[in-house]
Amino acid sequence: MPSVPTTSLDLTDPAFAGDPYPVLAAERQRHDVAWHEGWDDGRGAAVAFSHAAVAAAQRDRRLGRVWRDREPADALAPFNLLHRHQMMENEPPEHTRLRRPVAAAFNRGHVDRLRPRVQALASDLLDAVDPAGFDVLAEYAEPLPVLVIAELLGVPLRHVDDLRRWSQAIVRMYEPSPGAAVEAAAVAAATDFAALVRDLVALRRRRPAEDLISQLADTDLSDDEIVASVVLLLNAGHEASVNVFGNGLVAMLRRGLAPADDVALTVEEMLRFDSALQLFERTATEPLTLGSPSSSVEVEPGQKVVLLLGSANRDATVFEDADTFDPARKVNPHLAFGAGVHFCLGAPLARMELAESVAAMWQRFPGLRLAGEPAHRGTFVLRGFRRVRVQA
Repeated sequence: MPSVPTTSLDLTDPAFAGDPYPVLAAERQRHDVAWHEGWDDGRGAAVAFSHAAVAAAQRDRRLGRVWRDREPADALAPFNLLHRHQMMENEPPEHTRLRRPVAAAFNRGHVDRLRPRVQALASDLLDAVDPAGFDVLAEYAEPLPVLVIAELLGVPLRHVDDLRRWSQAIVRMYEPSPGAAVEAAAVAAATDFAALVRDLVALRRRRPAEDLISQLADTDLSDDEIVASVVLLLNAGHEASVNVFGNGLVAMLRRGLAPADDVALTVEEMLRFDSALQLFERTATEPLTLGSPSSSVEVEPGQKVVLLLGSANRDATVFEDADTFDPARKVNPHLAFGAGVHFCLGAPLARMELAESVAAMWQRFPGLRLAGEPAHRGTFVLRGFRRVRVQA
């Protein structure tokens, strides 16, 4: 019987968070999947490194999202409430029931109708920057998707700054060992965020409008489920776009690259090359074996499987010159948006926003370059920059 491959990957190491790809490449050379004894508070987990293993796990119906309240449950109740009722944290049939009411808002036809508004917002934001030097994240990449998703949902635009602040506080909880200060900030943000959404739901029931909150308020979803859905859409609807834009922009500017004539190809490469979401967890509901015959781990019900999306998207057995940013890469089966029932609902909107924002940026400032070293957020699970100053 072959021995079980193991890993001691340390996600809290600042050097790893700064550039995880050499470590991930070395892990992939050793094994497709490995057991991490220290994961999940010592319960352990199988960690998938290769593209094949991650893709297979994403599609395996024996692996699901099984929410477990964060402890201490009483202190973290507002945070837990937002997640317990999210579609992302549930499996069919609950997942299907929660996803169906919002799916129409993110279909391709509706997204295409939003394109002129995205183009107008991008132009307005670029009009306001100083070409001599500006923070492209704070002044362009961050406000654009927040404005779009807020308008789609029907959240008053005066709350845009609140939405970004609340979102950043909540998503820091997804990092390993978040700490007391992060927990307190997340609870405060979850409380304020939920209160705003509840007020808006009550308002839309009295005075419906042409927005998604009005549509959700007219369904059989409970108030807790509507709040969880809206918060998920607001957070996921811009966090990925902001970080994909920032990571991809930095990668291109450091290499003196520009988008391809077909900007959609460049967007896919931005999604692949320096993935905004590096890690996604699943929980086994049945016994299974994960990995290849030469590198496999047996997983029991209740045990977690950790999918390293960024590692999969740099797998040299799938991507030619995987560590090279190719703006015109044509064969690009990246896993940035997931697969199976949990494939990202907002993928069409994110792709459209990124294509329009990248094209508008280079059309306005074809000589764009970095103005100093970008400041990284220092996080791994949601990988991105705090500040990226550029000049035209």
